[in-house]
Amino acid sequence: MTIDRLQALLAEFAAERQWERFHTPKNLVMALTGEVGELSELFQWLTAEESSAILDDPTRRTQVEDEVADVFIYLLQLADVLRIDLLAVAEAKVRKNAQRYPSDIVRGRAVKSSDLDRNARD
Repeated sequence: MTIDRLQALLAEFAAERQWERFHTPKNLVMALTGEVGELSELFQWLTAEESSAILDDPTRRTQVEDEVADVFIYLLQLADVLRIDLLAVAEAKVRKNAQRYPSDIVRGRAVKSSDLDRNARD
């Protein structure tokens, strides 16, 4: 399965139900946000160790997988409606982040680019 094929499958699914009119960018972003909230809820209040082991429980695994799938599906639909090439923009963003976060400066540090020592970057 490719991203293009999955987007086509999702478009067919929506067309069969005449849901295209509901799939506006605004509605898809709102749905995506809701699904991210549902995914977040599964991890809320867990310790770091518990969150790392969440997939060890078959019931929790299914819940996490379902919510991750929902997030992915809405993101794919949003990109399709807006005609965004997800692979191209993701690759461009990784390259941009490589410039913003030079590995020799940020290695092992969780820091925002705005908090980096500008002198160390130049």
